[in-house]
Amino acid sequence: MSASLSTPSSPASAPGAAPTQADLLDFVRRTAADTELISSLPLDPEGRTWVRLDGPGGSEAWLIGWPPGSGTGWHDHAESVGAFLAAAGELRENSLATRLPTDGWKTLELSEDVDRERRLPAGKGRSFGRDHVHEVLNESTERHAISVHAYYPPLPRIRRYSRTGQVLRLEQVEIPEDWQ
Repeated sequence: MSASLSTPSSPASAPGAAPTQADLLDFVRRTAADTELISSLPLDPEGRTWVRLDGPGGSEAWLIGWPPGSGTGWHDHAESVGAFLAAAGELRENSLATRLPTDGWKTLELSEDVDRERRLPAGKGRSFGRDHVHEVLNESTERHAISVHAYYPPLPRIRRYSRTGQVLRLEQVEIPEDWQ
């Protein structure tokens, strides 16, 4: 499902400036607090649903519904910074605390100390920098989760990875036309 909704946006740090990670986090917090918007998202028991939102300062934003047991798989958002927040339910984020080479590789062996895990119950979120590699999961077996996401610049591509133990393998590079 894809649609677009207008949401109140906040000014970036300075007039005409690109939104910062803090601006994006503020936006997802305020948007997630809009209970009417959150409850308007149609939820599908089989797959994720999403609606595109108007983000601050030319950013790309999404409201996403996560059925029980769903997740994204390992991916990054290329050159974009971002923020996301659980508006309902709880999400788990697994991430890598290391910077990966951006291009020219297919397989990497990760060191043992790079894994990070965050639990994000409703009202909790985080921001992240460029080339942040993570996966997001709704581990509930009974409840949908809903989250708000924002990225700047608008996503130029998403790189998808598979992971077996400490081996990360680049599987696919998607461009905006693939998911919009």
